[in-house]
Amino acid sequence: MDNKTKIKLWHCHNARSLRPLWALEEMGFDYELIELPFPPRVLKKDFLAINPLGTIPYFVDDQTHMTESSAIGLYLVERYQRYDFGLEPSHPEYGDYLNWQFHSDATLTFPQTVALRYGLFEKPERRSKQVAEDYRKWFIARLSLLNKHLIDREFLCGNKFTVADITVTYALYLGELLGFDKEYEPQTIEYLQRMKARPAFQKVVIIGEENSNFKGFKRDES
Repeated sequence: MDNKTKIKLWHCHNARSLRPLWALEEMGFDYELIELPFPPRVLKKDFLAINPLGTIPYFVDDQTHMTESSAIGLYLVERYQRYDFGLEPSHPEYGDYLNWQFHSDATLTFPQTVALRYGLFEKPERRSKQVAEDYRKWFIARLSLLNKHLIDREFLCGNKFTVADITVTYALYLGELLGFDKEYEPQTIEYLQRMKARPAFQKVVIIGEENSNFKGFKRDES
C-alpha cells in the first residue's frame, strides 16, 4: 500500500536511523531523507526545533512522529499492513518476533552506545578505556541468546525476513564497526553477512558516507 503523504526520515550515517531507512527501502515506500551530521544535537542545533531530544532517527508520517528506531519498522508493518515484512498476531512466533524487535535495542544496542560514548565521542579528557571495555564485554555476553537462536535458522522468526531482522542486524553491524565482531560466534557472523548482502541494505548503508564523521573505531588491543 502506498502512503498518501510522503514519509520523512532524518538520518545520520551509521546511526540507529539506518534501521528505519533500511525498512523503508525494503518495503519500497516513497520517502524523503534528510541527512544530518552526527551527533545532530551538537553539530546541527536547529534540528532541536524539529526534535527536542536531538536524537536520530526522527520519523514523520502525516500526523505520526516517532523517535525510536526499533519501533518505526514495526509501525510500518502494522500501519500499512505490510506483513510480508512482519508477523501477524495470530502467528505462533509473534511473541518471539516482538521480543527480538525490542531486544535489539534494550539489550544489544544500549551497551554499545555507552562504549561508543566513552571510547570515541567524549572529549579526550573524559574518555575511559575501562568503561568502554566493560560495556564491550556486556554486549558480547548479551549475544548469548542470539547465538543460540541462530544455530539452525536463516532468519530470526517466521522462516522469513522481517523487520526484527533489520533491528537485530543493525546491532551486529554496529558491533562490527566497533571491532567487537572478533568475538562473534560463526553462526552469528554468517547471519550478519547474509543480512548485509541484501540489496536494500547495500543501497542505504552508504548514504552519507562521504561526509560521515562516524565510520567506526577499532578498540585498542594493547
